[in-house]
Amino acid sequence: MRIVTSQSDSVRSTSAAARESTAIKLPVWQQAMKNAIRNMADLARFLELSDDSIVQAEAAVQQFPLFVPQAFAAKMEKGNPNDPLLLQVLPQQQETVDTKGFTSDPVGDSSATLSPGLLQKYHGRALMVVTGACAVHCRYCFRRHFPYSESPKGLEAWLPAIEQLAADDSIQEIILSGGDPLTLVDEKLAILVAELEKIPHLQRLRIHTRLPIMIPERVNSDLLSWLTGSRLTPVMVVHANHPHELDEAVLNSLGQIVDAGVPVLNQAVLLRGVNDDADVLTELCERLVNARVMPYYLHQLDKVTGAAHFEVPKKTGKRLIQQLHGRLPGYAVPRYVEEIQGDVGKVSIQ
Repeated sequence: MRIVTSQSDSVRSTSAAARESTAIKLPVWQQAMKNAIRNMADLARFLELSDDSIVQAEAAVQQFPLFVPQAFAAKMEKGNPNDPLLLQVLPQQQETVDTKGFTSDPVGDSSATLSPGLLQKYHGRALMVVTGACAVHCRYCFRRHFPYSESPKGLEAWLPAIEQLAADDSIQEIILSGGDPLTLVDEKLAILVAELEKIPHLQRLRIHTRLPIMIPERVNSDLLSWLTGSRLTPVMVVHANHPHELDEAVLNSLGQIVDAGVPVLNQAVLLRGVNDDADVLTELCERLVNARVMPYYLHQLDKVTGAAHFEVPKKTGKRLIQQLHGRLPGYAVPRYVEEIQGDVGKVSIQ
């Protein structure tokens, strides 16, 4: 049977095809988020891991989903279940084991909450959890159990928190965190920052992000425009744990931020099997300094439920810091710290 289409049908079909072909494409970084690996079978296939890894990950993924950008996964050694980058994102059975002293809120976020999504732990600065989205799900994340659904969504929902900030003139610095604030589009971030800079006593804007490490294409002209165009002094804190994370694309993205006049600091977490080695930490610090990024903190693991298998004894951490002092100039050695609920700031581990 021959199907006859009318001229109007043909026109509609052509118009639909034209609309599809001219549809606005997502920016590269958003496309990378969209194409991230979200299930263990795909990760195992991508990295040529055994089927056992899929079975062992099932219970852990139910508790905390898998999310890994393909570009980050491409830096891992195929067939190596102990690759230091893979271990940071690999769901494991150990995550389902209850360990004494490990809790769902290890750093006291709930007790520091001023209003939904607005936290203050230390004098003079406050933190906004602007999103629950991240560019990667680190298995040791201290906010893996955070109630992100209770945080405000959109500028209108943030107005009560902004008003609360405006009412407290002791707060000079606002920290945008999450999740990862740079998973929000630049238009939304620019609007939020424009509202914040109306508060006269705010002087500094700090961004805590892993995006320039995970998806370096996130650093673009739009991001740098609102970051440097505000009257607030910008500071960016990134998060790299291992020198293999710092490939040419990442170093270029970090360089763009520094070239724009924004100080960039790095926070690393001391992780068993990942960077609990003096050679690894030395290379990490050297690569950061050479990229004009200051090694800021080496964090003792926050005792969050599901991450006990990453814990490194403090005596090991102290020994590693001593070794770094023997190899690096003082400015290249990060402070070894831990966060203790209720304390006035990060506590140095001497």
